[in-house]
Amino acid sequence: MTRSAVTVLRARHVLPGHGPALENGWVRIVGGRIAALGSGRPGVAAIDLGDALILPGLVNAHTHLEFSGCDRPFDAVGGLPAWIRRVVEWRRERDATGDTAAVKATALHAGLRECAASGVTTVGEIATAPATISPAASAPRLRVFREAIGLSPATSDAAFRSLTRDLDDFSGHGLAPGLSPHAPYTVAAPLAARLAREIARRRLPVAMHLAESLEEAELLATGGGPLRRVLEDLGAWRPEAPPRLLPVAEWITRLARAPRGIVVHGTHLPADADALARLARHRDRLCVAVCPRTTRSLSGILPPVATFRDVGIHVALGTDGRGSNPDLSILAECRTLVDAGLASPAEAVTMATVHGAWALGFERVAGRLAPGRPADLVILRPANAHAAPHDAALDPATSIIATLRAGRVIAGGLDSASMNTPPA
Repeated sequence: MTRSAVTVLRARHVLPGHGPALENGWVRIVGGRIAALGSGRPGVAAIDLGDALILPGLVNAHTHLEFSGCDRPFDAVGGLPAWIRRVVEWRRERDATGDTAAVKATALHAGLRECAASGVTTVGEIATAPATISPAASAPRLRVFREAIGLSPATSDAAFRSLTRDLDDFSGHGLAPGLSPHAPYTVAAPLAARLAREIARRRLPVAMHLAESLEEAELLATGGGPLRRVLEDLGAWRPEAPPRLLPVAEWITRLARAPRGIVVHGTHLPADADALARLARHRDRLCVAVCPRTTRSLSGILPPVATFRDVGIHVALGTDGRGSNPDLSILAECRTLVDAGLASPAEAVTMATVHGAWALGFERVAGRLAPGRPADLVILRPANAHAAPHDAALDPATSIIATLRAGRVIAGGLDSASMNTPPA
């Protein structure tokens, strides 16, 4: 399908992301955008997809694609502190093998291909330095959050200089930029202040790992614990000059000064009443991105989505990356919540589409099917055509036929032999 073509896709159900499902629905695409959608006979030649489902393209609101070359996740035994040790060791081994930029680029493109094959049309990527990302029409749309880490004055200065260079480069290459202070235990107060000024100057969306583990809470409360020992062993924490760290609640207030902000994971926010209250107060521009399978692996529990729902906070879904997850399937993240009774199928699909687009600041171009919007959509072949549409979408036996971004097939394919011409 070319971007200039006029195409009508017809399916058993169309789930627009707003309002009820359209039975015997159709979507008309002109010049890469949705011109109309409805139910019944479209009145023009259509690609009849039979019992298929058409959904808005899925949104992976939080991932680290640098791990896309990993065959399996790093061992989660020992929780987050031990996992961080393994990640740092892996990065050091990778960086010692030669052309780090090329290796990262290969992993990034592999991750984008996997995302597209999983029905994803929009990705929130966390980019570590040096960032080597180029946009492509044949891949999902990207919001690239440039990560910042710095506990000492020297590392903070170097991190900030590298970050500003990359942000300039993102804009110059047509990427949608964002900024990501990594976590409250890796960003000291002086760097936090510089990042806040940069966010305000550039009007950037932000994303930050917060309240991810009990070890994080212990370090912030006492200055000690397993996470501090990891940071000391890695040379990031100097006992003779410990950094000043900000509490989670203070970070939430700072993130709320951005036009849009994502609290990543937020697993233990219910235990921090002040932080949760601040997040709820700023729910007009802050949300949470949860990665259920990663959280279960590293923490032994699932995200507290009921708590977030009760206080009116948008919840988006991410996969974190192959360093902590076996794949990049957003539908698998949906199923994890539904199987645990934490969300209905319809709620999970909303998290994977509408809320994900809002989290990334792409709510006007992604997450819903509506006239005038880019034709970003995923076409599914249900294993049980008679199941309710949202249930069918999350059935593990359901397959993905094709993923389209702006009307262009970026994964799978449409069978031209299925063309028919219904009467006008």
